[in-house]
Amino acid sequence: MNAIGKGYKPTLDNCQGARVKSRALLMNNDLNPGSKSAAVQDGDTNLALRMSRVMAVTVVLAVAISLPLMPWRVTSGLFLGGVLSLLNLHWMRTSIAGAFNQAIEGSRPQIGLVRYILRYFIIGASVYAGYKLKLVSLPATVAGLSSFVVALFVEAFRESYFIIMDREGIS
Repeated sequence: MNAIGKGYKPTLDNCQGARVKSRALLMNNDLNPGSKSAAVQDGDTNLALRMSRVMAVTVVLAVAISLPLMPWRVTSGLFLGGVLSLLNLHWMRTSIAGAFNQAIEGSRPQIGLVRYILRYFIIGASVYAGYKLKLVSLPATVAGLSSFVVALFVEAFRESYFIIMDREGIS
């Protein structure tokens, strides 16, 4: 008779020795699957702090290196772009966190479109004003705004290191 026939019950290997022990397989036993656990929220906060720190260090390092080597407009462009990049990260985090907190509470998320657009308008107007007043170099300002990219690469290398060395998922 066919193994899938009537009355067949599959046997599972549930003995202690056959179970996989991995922290990556631990499941959140929360009754509300839409909510985040405290460990995930702490990880998000730590990630944001690391990203902010790497961005700040990148900007300070770029400004310090360009100060004696480059014209002052390049240095001021790196500084302006870096400060705007840090402000943009902060504004983005707070607006997105506010929208998702409302969604978790059950109300309809209301991302203020005006606030979202205003963020880009402030950044664009600052860069435009600095460029038109001949206070900054435009390529240097764009390079300063790219400090976020450097922070992403540093975080990717950090996570890759922990995955390879600890043989586990995101730490």
